Amino acid sequence: MDRIKILIADDEARMRKLVGDFLRKKDYEVVEAENGQKAVDLFFENEDISLVILDVMMPVMDGYTALKELRQYSKVPVIMLTAKSEEKDELQGFDLGADEYISKPFSPNILVARVDAILRRSNAIGDGKRLEAGGIVLDTGARSCTIDGKGVELSFKEFELLQYFMENSGLALSREKILNNVWNYDYFGDARTIDTHVKKLRAKMGEKGDLIKTIWGMGYKFEA
Repeated sequence: MDRIKILIADDEARMRKLVGDFLRKKDYEVVEAENGQKAVDLFFENEDISLVILDVMMPVMDGYTALKELRQYSKVPVIMLTAKSEEKDELQGFDLGADEYISKPFSPNILVARVDAILRRSNAIGDGKRLEAGGIVLDTGARSCTIDGKGVELSFKEFELLQYFMENSGLALSREKILNNVWNYDYFGDARTIDTHVKKLRAKMGEKGDLIKTIWGMGYKFEA
C-alpha cells in the first residue's frame, strides 16, 4: 500500500527537516519546498498529496498566496505555520481556506497529532453515509453537499463541521465539544476558530444558514 504523502513548505531548512523527520517516523512520505511558489508547483506535479503544511512567511510567494492558489483547484487539508499570533493573521488564514493554524514555536509531536487527526477524518469520510435535514443533503462517501437540490462547495473543515451539526441535530453543542470532535484535539485557546468557520459555513448555506443557531455564552445548535 502506498504511503500517505505530505507536502511541507518552509524557507528554513532546519524546520523542514525537524517536521519531516517526525512525519517520516510515522511512516508518512514527505515532499519539501523552500518557498510558496515551489510548494504550488510540487503540489500539481504530485497528484497524490494528501495534506499540505505551509509556513506563512516565505520568499518568492508567501503562505497565504500559496494557499489561495491551491484553493482555486483543490480542497486538500492545509495546516498553516506562522510566527505571528495576531487574531487578524489567523482569521486571514481561515478566510482563505486553512484547516489548522499553528503558531511557532510548537511541539512537533502536537503537529503530527493534528496531521494524524485530519487524515483520519478525511479517510473516514469514505463510509458512504447520507445525511438529510431541512433540504440539506450530505453524501459523506462522495463528500458532496446539496441544498434544495443545488450543489454547494464546502472546504474540508466546513464539510466536517456541517456533518457534525447534522449528526447532532437538536443538541446544544459547546465550542469545546465541537473543537474536540471536529478538530480532534484539546483546544485551550479562545473560540475564534470555531466562530470563524461557522460564519463562513452559514454564508455558503444562504438562508439555510439560519438552521445553525447561536447559543450565547455556550456554542451552537443545528435545528432543521
